[in-house]
Amino acid sequence: MPLADSTGSPAGTIPRKSSFLAFIGRQLLEVLPPTLFFAIGFNVIVLTTQLILADYLIHFANFMLVTFSALVVGKAVLLANALPFFRRFDTAPIIQPILFKTLIYCLVVLIVRFIEKLAKYLLAGGTFDGISDYVGNHFSWNRFFAIQIWVFILFLIYTIAAELNSLFGSGELAKILFTRRSSELKLKRRKRVRALVKLSRLTETHSLDELRDRSAPAHLEMIDLITKLAARKGPSERR
Repeated sequence: MPLADSTGSPAGTIPRKSSFLAFIGRQLLEVLPPTLFFAIGFNVIVLTTQLILADYLIHFANFMLVTFSALVVGKAVLLANALPFFRRFDTAPIIQPILFKTLIYCLVVLIVRFIEKLAKYLLAGGTFDGISDYVGNHFSWNRFFAIQIWVFILFLIYTIAAELNSLFGSGELAKILFTRRSSELKLKRRKRVRALVKLSRLTETHSLDELRDRSAPAHLEMIDLITKLAARKGPSERR
């Protein structure tokens, strides 16, 4: 007979439910940034295109359509992030993971968009035997690849921002852009980079025993550098 908790529910029911809700919450938080970014990006593209080609005639339905497309892209981002080789170049120079992840994102979106087009064709009464004819003679390849080029550009911007945010620390990029003064930030960053370089050289030129010896000059220099890195001056640096 299964044990019950104080609420009368079988043991393990609440933890499983909590873990499921936590999983859903993590998925929503992960898909929200790319969805919002691409919703804004796609709508800007549609707006500028209509302003040029339609003499300022704006169709609301097109904005709804591209907003839905942003949801598809957001889901594609989750799928790409789950690929086992997605973080293959995370330890390489930052340009490599940026380009690699951008290409993976674009490839996943291309496949998802192509499958979406085929699904619409089949739901409209098409047959499997007619897929080759539809793809070869009725598929708008020019429009398809024009959109894919914009997807690549937007993903490049998105990936650069994501990699820089990961490099600086989660949430640090937003603080750099919106809350911290540039002059103060440059000075602080310069000092921290110099301290980190000195600390790295110190660990390369001295053994672990030397660094642990409290009477050794190397240990005293290490403590001084760590103290400078940990120092916080003023309310703006505590944010």
